Amino acid sequence: MQRVEWNNRAISTLHAIYIATISLYFVFWSDLYSDQFAGLITLRCSQLSTFALGVSVGYFLADLGMILWFYPALGGFEYVIHHLLSIAAVAYAMLTGEGQLYTYMVLISETTTPGVNLRWYLDAIGKKRSRAYVINGVVMFFAWLVARIILFMYLFYHFYLHYDQVKQLRSFGLFLVSVVPLVLTVMNMMWFMKIVKGLKKTMAKTQ
Repeated sequence: MQRVEWNNRAISTLHAIYIATISLYFVFWSDLYSDQFAGLITLRCSQLSTFALGVSVGYFLADLGMILWFYPALGGFEYVIHHLLSIAAVAYAMLTGEGQLYTYMVLISETTTPGVNLRWYLDAIGKKRSRAYVINGVVMFFAWLVARIILFMYLFYHFYLHYDQVKQLRSFGLFLVSVVPLVLTVMNMMWFMKIVKGLKKTMAKTQ
């Protein structure tokens, strides 16, 4: 089972690096969703943006299949909910071209995944008391704070500023861009509290 999870986390890390890089490019560097151009940003898409989301849909479907097959060894109920929400939102944005900007904003949160997986790897090889494990915990704390807390606050702020465009989405699209980030924010806060507690325990052991 440990070998299965080791391989699963390797694939997870590769996907995270891929989609986080693509997401950062589209949200912060590409002109695709820039306010400088005419047209609703909530309806903008390109062949590359749609293709990139398709890769993520494939990953989330495959990973969900593994989670259900080995349930609950690879993740509990919260992981199933996380993947179902991700599949629904990413697949909808891919198929319709709606709300891709907000989908990519959420997917930036995958930048934390390599750190989470590295922490598991260090534990698996008996390095839980190493300096690398402590550094990983500190980096994870700040990465999670930025990518899954502050970034989601920015998403809601952007949503508020562009609500005149957001409300022109179809009903299901509006539901997804409104509800999915909110649910994920709650889950991120719960996981963040666990990270804080884990970091406190690790720091206490090193003193």
